[in-house]
Amino acid sequence: MKRTALYFTGPGRVEIREETLPDLPSGKVLVETRHSAISTGTELLIYRGLCPPDLPVDATIPGLQGSFAYPVKYGYATVGQVIAAGKAATGGWEGRMVFSYHPHESHFIADPAELIPLPAEMALEEALFLPNQETAINFVMDGRPLIGEQVVVFGQGIVGLLTTSLLSLYPLKQLLTVDKYPLRRKLSIMAGAHEAFDPSGEDFPVSIMKRLESPGVHAGADLAFEVSGSPDALQQAIAVTGFSGRIVIGSWYGLKDVHLNLGGSFHRSRIRLISSQVSSIDQEFLGRWTKSRRLAFAAVLLEKVKPLRFVTHRFPFHSAADAYACLDKNPDECVQALLNYGGP
Repeated sequence: MKRTALYFTGPGRVEIREETLPDLPSGKVLVETRHSAISTGTELLIYRGLCPPDLPVDATIPGLQGSFAYPVKYGYATVGQVIAAGKAATGGWEGRMVFSYHPHESHFIADPAELIPLPAEMALEEALFLPNQETAINFVMDGRPLIGEQVVVFGQGIVGLLTTSLLSLYPLKQLLTVDKYPLRRKLSIMAGAHEAFDPSGEDFPVSIMKRLESPGVHAGADLAFEVSGSPDALQQAIAVTGFSGRIVIGSWYGLKDVHLNLGGSFHRSRIRLISSQVSSIDQEFLGRWTKSRRLAFAAVLLEKVKPLRFVTHRFPFHSAADAYACLDKNPDECVQALLNYGGP
């Protein structure tokens, strides 16, 4: 049996290659992909040649082995239908709709333990947002927002929008967002932000600090999230965060240079910089939280957040190169792109 698979083959290049699937092992199942979502963070770093080639992709996920050296398969949001099961695969998997942390390809063989069965009432495309919704939960847990706090989110790509959506459920005094693209600022208001700012505007530092003034206390945000993928945004986050505030850094910068000016007020500010990444859970929560619990709650929150409203483009799988070019060259228009593989 043949399948088609997406490979990153060099900076700015992706290819759809035909491959022969191996025979189905007795304990495994065969999944036919219906949809997959492009991660505009990590996948665009790979597409742009900004990932360390010797870095392991993700040793914790069976479908994401190897390194980021070209050619490389990548992707972690796939939904499809189990169309065949090996003789030793128990549990009635054949015919079920499932989610998998798997690269972009038309068919794949998986251990049933790697699959997440989807409830009949969940839209397949909505399930694609499970990983990014879980990431947003991880950011918010690491930030620990408190009642009445002033919070700023830098970056309103899909992860930033999901983070903003979750924060909007808290009783915050202010929820402000920052993004240079008008469409993303508009979507962030839809997600629940009180106001959205353009960081490239000359009046940005003054205008946002006016919103962050609090009588009798140090001006500035209590909590900021840097999820834009831009190193410059981290400096801006430091500038708008108040005394003893927290900054959750969810961006992965890859090979981008990060230059910070920490010689000013930062030295006396007691600002805490918090690294946050979804593959682990803060030690404080490990007595009660597991990855399974966090992922299950992400599925519950999808119904509240309604992430499909943030999808701007859909492409057939054979046109995946156009999808990456759109995300790379037109970030002002292309926020979230999905790949569709056909089928019923």
